[in-house]
Amino acid sequence: MPSLNPAVAEVRRAVRAALTGLPEGAVVIVGLSGGADSLALAAAVGFEAPKLGLRAASVTVDHGLQPDSAEVAARAARAAARLGLDPLVVRVEVGADGGPEAAARGARYRVLRDAARDARAAALLVAHTLDDQAETVLLGLARGSGAGSLQGMAAASDLDGVPLLRPLLDVRRATTRAACAAQGLEPWDDPHNEDARFTRVRVRERVLPVLEAELGPGIAEALARTAAQLREDAEAFDEMIDETIEDIVEHAEAGIAVSVAALAANPPALRHRIIRHVVASEFHASLTRTQTLEVARLVTDWTGQGPIDLPGCRARRIGAMIEFTGAEAGTGARFPASDREL
Repeated sequence: MPSLNPAVAEVRRAVRAALTGLPEGAVVIVGLSGGADSLALAAAVGFEAPKLGLRAASVTVDHGLQPDSAEVAARAARAAARLGLDPLVVRVEVGADGGPEAAARGARYRVLRDAARDARAAALLVAHTLDDQAETVLLGLARGSGAGSLQGMAAASDLDGVPLLRPLLDVRRATTRAACAAQGLEPWDDPHNEDARFTRVRVRERVLPVLEAELGPGIAEALARTAAQLREDAEAFDEMIDETIEDIVEHAEAGIAVSVAALAANPPALRHRIIRHVVASEFHASLTRTQTLEVARLVTDWTGQGPIDLPGCRARRIGAMIEFTGAEAGTGARFPASDREL
């Protein structure tokens, strides 16, 4: 028998590792655009899922943003059926919030989430590759978005209660295309992926090639390694916060209070994470770096300054505590919500 194509084998190994351990008889859903990455993923899931006793389906989202979008979606569904997946096509209306790219992504993930919930799927699989990870890290670095963005995408995460898996984060985009070619699959090339109006396209087509040419090969892999290392660091910090938080916070009227002494005793990196964690968990809001540092000044450089208005809440120092309470407009120092975490 002819040997298995190396690209096909690599994609199948990655998918097998992601699916192993899911309960027998469970449903897994592939987000299928019809592009090379998702098509290679669907082919691997169609091969591996039955061997593990899993049922596989695909969901293709027709965003309606191009004249032939319905045919593209139908072609992806036909390919899924040939690969052994139960196909579903969903047409959505894409708004304009956050720009066309963000709006389309938001609509797509809502459809995928709802389909996974309806099917009671054990996992939703999407086809982000190592190249996508590298682009995400580089964009986060350029925007000064902090360690959270530099962690990139997780191989396993949660989408509003739905397990979200990214089996191909260690697989190059060239490998998925080679896997499609080896299996006689014809991927769809999204014209948006060549549209230089989009920042991610410019990073992919211009910035990364220049870095590779000037600094040598392996830039994408190095960026992906950076993401993995930062994610490990973040998990360690999160564990430290979980162990610490209950001992240093107490309930306050309409909010929560944190011990000044305990915050002061921690190094800045942990102090800032505790502040952000408190605001995120209690008020479901994210702080920029400038906002975080101003709250930290209530601990390290307090000269009697008044309360600080933050997204969703206010922070003020009362004696030996930093108190966070529900926001009251116009009562404290304000900082722009668009500030970047540097």
